[in-house]
Amino acid sequence: MTYCLAFLFALAACAQKLDACEDCEMMLEGMPAEIQSSTLLSPVGEPGEPLKIDGIIYKPDGKTPAPGIILYVYHTDATGRYTPGKDQKDARRHGHLRGWVKSDANGRYSFTTIRPASYPNRQDPQHIHPIIREPDGIYYWIDEFLFDDDPKLPARERERQKPRGGSGILHLTKDASGTWIGKRNITLRLNVTP
Repeated sequence: MTYCLAFLFALAACAQKLDACEDCEMMLEGMPAEIQSSTLLSPVGEPGEPLKIDGIIYKPDGKTPAPGIILYVYHTDATGRYTPGKDQKDARRHGHLRGWVKSDANGRYSFTTIRPASYPNRQDPQHIHPIIREPDGIYYWIDEFLFDDDPKLPARERERQKPRGGSGILHLTKDASGTWIGKRNITLRLNVTP
């Protein structure tokens, strides 16, 4: 009986872990062997407003930079859709605006893309989905990248933030070239339950 109960608890723990990171395994599809600390997600000529986000990934203490952490991000195009790229299989649902960065020796990362549009005919705010993969292979999602100037980001959404990995609400500014610039620091495992 004790063995059966232990087995059932183990199964529940596995299911709970899978539920905590729905579709996270799609980050592995097409993941390059060599990942840099900076990447370009959007191909040349991609419609939309250019956006660059950078930051530092910290260890769980929130102070020590965490090198070698993979951050996978994906988002909608300028029409609010996840338009697939060629050769995508399961990850077609993530669209072609997706990519990976690996934090450098100082925990730094950056990616350049376009500012995502909200889903068509819905009130969801603009967002970028992030998934963290630690060197030991554990992966999990953190709060979406959201933008504080988005009119579809209501007060209730701002208050709902946990924040998993730290606040996902970014303040954007435009540089002289018209590129939106944002910064987000991430703390590993902050408010993430196994």
